[in-house]
Amino acid sequence: MEQKRQKALQLVANTLRCLAADEVQAAKSGHPGVALSLADVMAVLWLYFLKVDGAAPTWADRDRFVMSGGHGSSLLYALEHLAGYDLSLEDLKHFRQLGSKTPGHPEYGVVPGVETTTGPLGQGLGAAVGMAIAERMMAERFNTPEMKLVDHRTWVTCGDGDMEEGISHEAASLAGTLGLNKLVAIYDSNRISIEGDVADAMADDTANRFRAYGWQVCTCDGHNFDSIARALHRAMRSQSKPVLVICNTVIGKGSPNKADSASCHGAPLGEEEVRLMKEALGFNPDETFAVSDAVREKFAARQAQMGRMRRRWERQVRKHFEAHPRVKRVWEAMHAQELPKNFAKLLPAWEDKPISTRVASGKVLNALAPSLPWLVGGSADLAPSNMTYLHGLGDVGPKRFGGRNFHFGVRELGMAAVMNGLTSHGGLRCFGGTFFVFCDYCRPVIRVAALMGLPVIYVLTHDSFYVGEDGPTHEPIEQLPAMRAMPNVCVLRPADATETAAAWEVALRRTTGPTALLLSRQNLPVLDRSDYPAAANVAKGAYVLWQRDPEQQPEAILMASGSEVALALEVAQADTRNLRVVSMPSWDLFEAQSAEYREAVLPKAVTKRIAVEAASPFGWERYLGCEGISLTMKGFGASGPAGVLAKHFGFTVEHLTELVNNYLA
Repeated sequence: MEQKRQKALQLVANTLRCLAADEVQAAKSGHPGVALSLADVMAVLWLYFLKVDGAAPTWADRDRFVMSGGHGSSLLYALEHLAGYDLSLEDLKHFRQLGSKTPGHPEYGVVPGVETTTGPLGQGLGAAVGMAIAERMMAERFNTPEMKLVDHRTWVTCGDGDMEEGISHEAASLAGTLGLNKLVAIYDSNRISIEGDVADAMADDTANRFRAYGWQVCTCDGHNFDSIARALHRAMRSQSKPVLVICNTVIGKGSPNKADSASCHGAPLGEEEVRLMKEALGFNPDETFAVSDAVREKFAARQAQMGRMRRRWERQVRKHFEAHPRVKRVWEAMHAQELPKNFAKLLPAWEDKPISTRVASGKVLNALAPSLPWLVGGSADLAPSNMTYLHGLGDVGPKRFGGRNFHFGVRELGMAAVMNGLTSHGGLRCFGGTFFVFCDYCRPVIRVAALMGLPVIYVLTHDSFYVGEDGPTHEPIEQLPAMRAMPNVCVLRPADATETAAAWEVALRRTTGPTALLLSRQNLPVLDRSDYPAAANVAKGAYVLWQRDPEQQPEAILMASGSEVALALEVAQADTRNLRVVSMPSWDLFEAQSAEYREAVLPKAVTKRIAVEAASPFGWERYLGCEGISLTMKGFGASGPAGVLAKHFGFTVEHLTELVNNYLA
C-alpha cells in the first residue's frame, strides 16, 4: 500500500479513536478500549471493503455489518457518522443519554444502519450466521446467470468475550457445516477482558477450533494496514467456507498510559489521558469531536462510490423486474410477508377425535406453508416431536439453500440467534422449535428478539408434566410464568386444535415482536365450534368459553389455558351451579383489550375464581384477587405415565370437583 494511502488511513483511524474517546468521556461511561484497538481494522474495512450506502441504510443488497461486542458502540457510531448515515456529531455528543440515537449498545430500530441489537456477547455472531444463511437462501431463489439480485456479504466483529461465550461455538459450528463463504468474522484478539489478561480463562487454540468447525482462518497485524488489507482480500476470495480473520491488536491502542491494560476496557480514559492521547496522535488536545476535511472527503468519496453502485443495482433490478414480472411479484411478496386472502380456507379441518396441539400445529404449518414462501424454520433436532417439518419443501444443508427446513442440531441458543439474524435480514421469516422446558437455553436471545420487535415464532412443545415418563428434567413448571413476564413476547397456550390454528394466525399476523406457541404432547378433545364460541377469540387473549346461564352473573369463574381448559369445562358442565369457564390462551393479548371487554369476561363483582393450569401459579394473582384459589403446580414434575401423574398432582375431574365444592361451600 502506497505511503499516501497509509497516511490517509492513519488519519482516519486516529480520528475514529479520538471521536470514540470523546463520546465515552462526554457520557462519563462506556468502553473505549475496543474502539481504540479496532480503529485501524475498521478504517480499512469501511473505506475499501464494506458495501453500504449511508444514504440508503436499508438497501436490500447492502453488506450486513454486525458489531457483536456491542460495548464498542462508540466506534460504530463514529463510523456511521462519517459514512453518511443519519447520525450527527450532536448525536455522538449525546452518547448513552436517555432518548438519544446513540445508546450504550447498538439497538436495532433506534440507530440507523444497526442490523441487530448486540450487547450480550456472542449473540451478534449468532445473528450474523443467520444473516449469511438468509443471503444464500435469497440468492438461491432469485439469482440467475444473467442477474445477481442478491450478492452481499455479512461482516461481524467479535472479541475474546464473544469467543468465550458458548453461543459462539454453536453458531460457528453451524456456519462451518453450511459452508457460508460470504460470512467473515473479524476477531479483535487483544487478550484483555474486564478482569485482565484472558490467559487464565481461555487457553484454547481459537484458530484451530474454527478450522475444525470448517472455517478458513487467516491472521493479520491489526495495526498494520497492508496486513489488514491482505487478510480481508483473502477472506473475500473464499469459495466454500466462512472466514475468521484473527486481528492481533492492542486494546486501547493510542492511549499512552492505559493501552494493553484492563483499565481502558470498561471505563472512560479520563480527561487528562484523552488529552495525552490526542497530543500523541497529533491532534489538538483542546478540541473535542474534531473531524478534518481530509477525513470527511475520504468518507464522502467512498459514499459516492457506494451510491453509484447502489443506483446501478437499482437500475438493473428495475429492468430485470420489467422483463420478469413474476419475479418482481415473488420478491415483493417475500419482503411484504402478507397472509393470503383465503387464509381461513387453507386451514385443515378437524375430525371429532382428540389430537395434541403439537400435532395440530404441524398440520396447520404444512397446510399454510405452500402459500407462505417466506416462512422457513426448523427445530433443535426435535422436528419429529415438535412437528415442525415442512413436508415436500426441501432441506437447508451444505450446498443446499433452496429448501425451507433447517436442521439446527442440538443448539437451542444458537438456533434462536440464527432466527433473529435470518428474520432481520429481510425476505424470510423464521420459526424454531424445541421442548418448552428448554426455552431457558434460548431465553437471552428471545429477550433480544423482544427488544428488537422481531416477529420470530417459537414452537415450544411438551408444555407440562404430561410429558410423563421423561420426568421432571423435561417437564416445564416455572417456564410459563417466566415467559409471560418478558415484555413484548406474545405467549399463546391453545386449548385444542381449533385454538392452535387461531394461535398460528395471531403469530403470523404479528409483526412487532416474537410469539411463543406452547403446545401439548398429549391428545386433547377438539371443541365443536358450532356449540362453543369461535376459536378466533384467541386473538383477544381470553374469552368466555361456556356458562350455564350466560344471562345471569356467574357464581364463580374457572380460568384455564391449554390442556386444562377441557378439564375445567368438564367439571363446570357437570356442576348445577352457574359457573363460567374462561379460556385464557394469552394473558398479554387479553391485557391489550379494552377495559370494557376485560370486565365482560372477568367481572370485578365475581370474586370467586379458580385458576387451573399445569404450571407454577406465579402471576395468577392478578386475576384471582384476594379470594381466588388455584389448581396449579407447587413443585416440579415427576417420572411416570401421564395419566398417573395427572392423578398424582390432582389434575383430575374428581379432584377439581372436590376443590370447587369445598371452595364454594
